[in-house]
Amino acid sequence: MNVLQEGLGEIFTDPDPDHAREHFRKKNRALTNKLMTVREAVRRFVHDGDYLAVGGFGGVRIPTALLHEILRQGRKKLGFSGHTATHDNQILAAGECFDRCDIAYVIGLEARGLSPASRRYFESGKVKICEWTNAGLYWRYQAAALGVPFIPGRSMLGSDTFKYSGAKLAECPFTGKPFALFPALYPDVAIIHVHEADIYGNARIRGSTIADQTLARAAKHVLLTAERIISNDDIRNCPSDTRIPYFAVDAVCEVPYGSYPANMPYLYFSDERHLKEWLESEKDPVKHQQFVKELIFDTRDFHEYLHVCGGLRRMIELERLERMIAKPDTYGDEMEALR
Repeated sequence: MNVLQEGLGEIFTDPDPDHAREHFRKKNRALTNKLMTVREAVRRFVHDGDYLAVGGFGGVRIPTALLHEILRQGRKKLGFSGHTATHDNQILAAGECFDRCDIAYVIGLEARGLSPASRRYFESGKVKICEWTNAGLYWRYQAAALGVPFIPGRSMLGSDTFKYSGAKLAECPFTGKPFALFPALYPDVAIIHVHEADIYGNARIRGSTIADQTLARAAKHVLLTAERIISNDDIRNCPSDTRIPYFAVDAVCEVPYGSYPANMPYLYFSDERHLKEWLESEKDPVKHQQFVKELIFDTRDFHEYLHVCGGLRRMIELERLERMIAKPDTYGDEMEALR
């Protein structure tokens, strides 16, 4: 294949599928009980220097409990996939947990504004970056899930995003036309929050799965947090509802409200008040350090963090708000009061 041009960005992971298969062929595919605490899951499977990918998308269905525990356990020098990373990026940047990042969307919190602390961290020179689009990062996961070293596409062509990416421009051997080649991305660890899972790791996601089905098949280790644990009989009764299969999963943790303050579709709305407090604290680095200390480092676990943020009463308010979304005209004033 004739390579015409190469991006300037560094590829942080090995795209060779044969090297990845050395790990996957040894992975246990037995139906074993993988239920454990968040603390144990991070201790066993997340190590300094690993490459981390986070499920969900933006402020929706992110694995907040696992992200907090990564901070508590002081993980450093991680690689990070910034696939529309908003509050998850905020959390990891607060602990300076990563030193290299594949960027599609970071620093911004969508309509909420930019994260000053994340911006300071990226501008500090402590983080190596490689640019991609959201589609480009997804295709990298897809290549890994398929067991091929790259996937061709037309995204990023003619742009500075291609220039600063790790992609290559090559001539198609069938048509002679130029295509971008996106190298496979095999994360060491993927962390994903789901609606339901059994003790073996069979998981259900209601609504859009975003990239998580593909990510779970691309990652060498997968840690799940679930709103609730269900029986394997339930899984077997509706097998088509399973989005992530047990053989991809290494750890299962039951964490109700485990995506807070993000939105968990059909269960609870995002806590916009709390996210605003995060952004406000970030304007002053000293105040932000104290804010993160009180919320994460001074709390023993995610349950204690929820208690600090308003406990069950606040969670019930967010559940009501999520239910009201379907009828905004009827409940507009009450929705605004709960935000």
